[in-house]
Order: sequence, then structure tokens, then C-alpha cells
Amino acid sequence: MPSIQPFQPRALPPWAGECSIRRPREEGPGSFQDFESTSTFRNHFGYTTWLAGGGVKGGYTHGATDNFGLRAIENRTHVHDLHATVLHLLGLDHEQLTYRYSGRDYRLTDVHGSVIHDILA
Repeated sequence: MPSIQPFQPRALPPWAGECSIRRPREEGPGSFQDFESTSTFRNHFGYTTWLAGGGVKGGYTHGATDNFGLRAIENRTHVHDLHATVLHLLGLDHEQLTYRYSGRDYRLTDVHGSVIHDILA
């Protein structure tokens, strides 16, 4: 049986997931979500991402949602900022990862994205 390796503090294991919760006011009969009333509505107004090691502050919480977990209300962060931060922790400058296509510069963080310095150790 292979041995289990201890956690490496230089490693950066990310975990992310959207809060998949029922929103009955938007899913009720006659609503725009009526055709999906038997499925779970995907909430894109608040999501959770967990980072450990790799230069991230331990035990730090950045942001919060309302009491129902429906919307981000504190320290709202765009996914481009998250990408820029992860790339920074990997030692890459997200603004340098640019390629030109059809006369426009493209990158993972689009034309947005700022490193979230509050979560850095």
C-alpha cells in the first residue's frame, strides 16, 4: 500500500462550489424557472472557494453572504480576481499571460482581475 504524503505548505489545493439551494420565489409556478421546477436552481450570486497553503492566510474568511446564502454582501469578489490571485500564488503575473486574437488581447482574467491581497499570508 502506498504511503500517504503529508500536506506540503507550498502546495495550493483549491476547492470551489456554487451554493445550490432552492429559491422558491424564483422557481414557483409561472416563474421564468417553471420549466426547471423539479431541478435545483444554480445560484451564481454567491459561491464558496476554499484555499489552503501556498501563501494563503490560514483560518481567514474573505466575504460573506446574506442570512439566506443567496447573495454576496461583503467583500464581493469576481472570479477574475480569484484567477489573478491563484496565478499570483503560483508565481505568475496574470497580465503577462496574454495572447492576441482577431486584434484583441485575451487572457484568463480578461481585461479585469486584481490580486486579492487581503488573503495573502
